[in-house]
Amino acid sequence: MRVISYTEARNSFKAVLDGVSDDQDITIINRRDGADAVVMSFDYYQSVMETLHLVSSPANAAKLATAIAQDKAGKAKPRKLVAA
Repeated sequence: MRVISYTEARNSFKAVLDGVSDDQDITIINRRDGADAVVMSFDYYQSVMETLHLVSSPANAAKLATAIAQDKAGKAKPRKLVAA
């Protein structure tokens, strides 16, 4: 995560956009007289939204937690993908 001032963001806007796109990270823009803002790539945003959707259901979140625990315990099994 990178934190920059509004002035720096304004003066190097292309570099800010290129940075969040290339690094898949976020940049926080501090504003003196307003709320701070966050800039992120659209791909990163979609990933965050998908994660929020997956864990928004308690049942789904529990299934994901179980799957992660099984993987960490070495109990996960590789499977072949079936083409639709």
